[in-house]
Amino acid sequence: MQTGYAEVNGLRMYYEVHGEGGTPLLLLHGGLFNIDLQFGPLLPGLSEGRQVIATDFQAHGRTNDVDGRPLGTADLASDVVGLLQHLELAQVDLFGFSVGGAVALHLAIRHPELVRKAVISSVSFHPDGDRVENTGAVGEMKVEMIAGTPMEADYLAKSPHPDHDHLQTLLDKLGGYDIGGDGWSEDDIRSITAPTLLTFGDCDAVKLEHVVRFQQLRGGDVNGDFTGVPPSQLVVFPGTTHFNGLSRTAMVLDAVTTFLDAEPA
Repeated sequence: MQTGYAEVNGLRMYYEVHGEGGTPLLLLHGGLFNIDLQFGPLLPGLSEGRQVIATDFQAHGRTNDVDGRPLGTADLASDVVGLLQHLELAQVDLFGFSVGGAVALHLAIRHPELVRKAVISSVSFHPDGDRVENTGAVGEMKVEMIAGTPMEADYLAKSPHPDHDHLQTLLDKLGGYDIGGDGWSEDDIRSITAPTLLTFGDCDAVKLEHVVRFQQLRGGDVNGDFTGVPPSQLVVFPGTTHFNGLSRTAMVLDAVTTFLDAEPA
């Protein structure tokens, strides 16, 4: 493993490089998580035969926060573009979960030249697809609520700002997270040129009817025996919530690596 920092938009953006070969795969974690908490169990399998680059977003993991800069999809996507320029990478595959999934979706729509394939996990393309109770819970997070959890322990162990005041600032910023306007239109989703793999839990923060519509807009929900299997695909993991959305390691690895390795139809 190689590690480093990229000076991007006022951040010292931490990243790791694992493995080698093929189109690089960029991992984008969810809110309050980091590289290790989100992708740690998956990294050995993902980096077998391919280069994998993982990064910590603003105020997460080993990347610093910036006073006065909120958290939002457009800014985090801009950071990722800066990281790719720093690494001199013209095109990558993406694997983003939750907040990272929102960033991956933004990049696939706004920067299609950078994206070969995208795995977009546990995120809606429009707020109508979110369960109301989840949105309210995120907006009311306090440090006391995560005391004794791996998220608290990892923050205090790795952050450049290892104290509870900065951790509360992160929770506040996540509570006010700016998805960017009213989400994406159905035409935006249809316009994505990169093949997508959508992954969700069957008990996720995103409504299942929204998941199905998402896949329909990507060309799915067809009789593949007659029309062929579309390049964009859908996986729903059983017994899986938003919080543990990538915990079925064997299932996730099989779905993601099969999708990434598939040759164009």
